[in-house]
Amino acid sequence: MINFRTTISRANRKLPLKLAASLLAASSLVASLLGLFRDRIFNSTYYLTYPTGADAYRVAFSVPDFMFIILVSGALSVSFIPVFNQRLGAGNKKSAWELSTSVMNLMAITTLVASILIIIFAQPLVQYVVGPGLDESSRSLAVSMMRVIAVSPFLFAIATVITSMQQAVGRFAFFAMAPVVYNIGIIIGLLFFTNGINLFGWQLFEGGIMGVALGVVLGAILQLIISALGLYGMGYDYRFKIYWKNKGFRQVLRLLPPRSLDQGIDYVNSIVETNLASRMVAGSVNAYQQVTTLAYMPINLIGVTISTAAFPKMTERLAEGRPDLFKSELQTVLRVIIWLALPVTVVAILARGYIVNFIVNGGDPYMASIFAILAISILFRSVYFISARSFYAHQDTKTPLYISLFTIGLNITLAVWFTLGLGMGVYGLAWAAVIVSAVEVSLLFYVMSRRIEGLFDKPFVGAVVRMASAAGFTAIITYVTVNVFPLGADDQSFWATFPKFALVTVVSGLSYLLFCWLFKLPEAKPVIDRIQKFFYKAPKVKDEPTKHS
Repeated sequence: MINFRTTISRANRKLPLKLAASLLAASSLVASLLGLFRDRIFNSTYYLTYPTGADAYRVAFSVPDFMFIILVSGALSVSFIPVFNQRLGAGNKKSAWELSTSVMNLMAITTLVASILIIIFAQPLVQYVVGPGLDESSRSLAVSMMRVIAVSPFLFAIATVITSMQQAVGRFAFFAMAPVVYNIGIIIGLLFFTNGINLFGWQLFEGGIMGVALGVVLGAILQLIISALGLYGMGYDYRFKIYWKNKGFRQVLRLLPPRSLDQGIDYVNSIVETNLASRMVAGSVNAYQQVTTLAYMPINLIGVTISTAAFPKMTERLAEGRPDLFKSELQTVLRVIIWLALPVTVVAILARGYIVNFIVNGGDPYMASIFAILAISILFRSVYFISARSFYAHQDTKTPLYISLFTIGLNITLAVWFTLGLGMGVYGLAWAAVIVSAVEVSLLFYVMSRRIEGLFDKPFVGAVVRMASAAGFTAIITYVTVNVFPLGADDQSFWATFPKFALVTVVSGLSYLLFCWLFKLPEAKPVIDRIQKFFYKAPKVKDEPTKHS
């Protein structure tokens, strides 16, 4: 018989860095695939048949998400974990547990109050802030769903503190499972709750799109349960108390407001975009938000991953008093990100129909046309993360914040002008986002180039021009390939679409590598060498036995 405690203990052991990274990468991939599956079910069930209901669901999400992000999400990642780790590293477990229990209780109380306020003021929030353009029935539906979803920030807050504790001590098993079970909860809501909930013959819930909101709450509950299992074996001593005199807790409280402000300001854009999209044709809120999520998948994979991995080394160079090596590292990372992001941007723009078909059965021209615009920002957003971290490495957090404040204001201004002034509809939101992404990166690097002489020297600019040329020639081949293997009327399922998309991607990728090789770009050499080794493996030569006379 399997011992439950032993199983949890083994699963929750401290992991080596490489194994932890692999686990988190696999978890992220599974969560992303489940997210695509979730969106595909949602779009097939509601977006294509009930677009106003789909918009109401997205509107209902916006305010609870905003409260979670500004109060908990980003703030804990840079404030709680370092302080908590410092206490444990010094062997002061008592202080660490007092810190964690204080943060958990404070976050729980704060988000509980926020949840209650959302429930009370859901109607004016929808009508005047996030969904003024919805019709009366959709607005009423959004209010009802927002009141249900409002419970999730409270549940997420507790789960986030718990998983942050595990992350700090290198226990990643249950931390990695949390986002997976959250998506599973929403999928359960889509597949089962929308059909109604019966218990022993009693009709507890009639069903409909409100079942998706219940699925969100179920996902949050499952995430909290899984997170709590990860506490097993840590010796965590919880108390229903806030230790205001704990120095670590006071330090976290000092660090929280700036980061929360930065997170909240960033999310203001999303609130404004939701407000404006609600005034457009039915389905615009859902379409724009889902396309934005699609566009951010390669941005996270390329920009976030590479810049996160490179950041410690860049910081180390400055600590060594070697700004020359910092400049070299920054140029190298920039070249790699640009080199990877360019072909991805090309494929995203030209193969947009295939990509959208993954989340909408049979595709959707409206989403595809929005995605074609937003895909342009993949290059700029991928570069943004390393550009911001180049300032953080210099311990300068003010410059990125000031530039962010300016670009957010510019984004809101352009979004309002393009959508309401020029009548561009949701495409105006997309173009505003693209323009601002280019402006933000340009400003960051303009300031950095003034601090680091020769950052964009002739070799660097020449390499970027050759990369752009290779991407341009690749775009021609991608365009031809897409037209040779177009999506047909029968290509509605995932398995019918994926082979063609894979073919387009492989042809485009190999073409890009070929042009990069012709243009003598060193970034292509490691990939080409691996391909050659894979196809031209040298035969193993067995040693002949030595003959003795």
